[in-house]
Amino acid sequence: QVQLVESGGGLVQPGGSQRLSCAASGSGFTINTMAWYRQAPGEQRELVASITSLGITNYAASVKGRFTISGDNAKNTVYLQMNSLKSEDTAVYLCYAAVARKGVYWGRGTQVTVSS
Repeated sequence: QVQLVESGGGLVQPGGSQRLSCAASGSGFTINTMAWYRQAPGEQRELVASITSLGITNYAASVKGRFTISGDNAKNTVYLQMNSLKSEDTAVYLCYAAVARKGVYWGRGTQVTVSS
């Protein structure tokens, strides 16, 4: 079993920045890909950004140039640096991990609210 715990959400003003973290814990696991998804009220869950164990990244068009995903393989942790935040970035942000021979796991999510 793998547990994902997110941190770093909260209230931020438009144009501001925020950094999310997600740490994976468990025993005997190898992570292939970690990612951040988000889900706003009444909306479908959408991929924000992903990163593979080799450091290959992918971003949603709506966040490209504003968000940066990074990872620390030794700590099994992924980060999402969010800059130039907009009201439409308001959502619950969920951490995702694809683990070799075990499947996929989700964190519980952390609320990010962009409002003045």
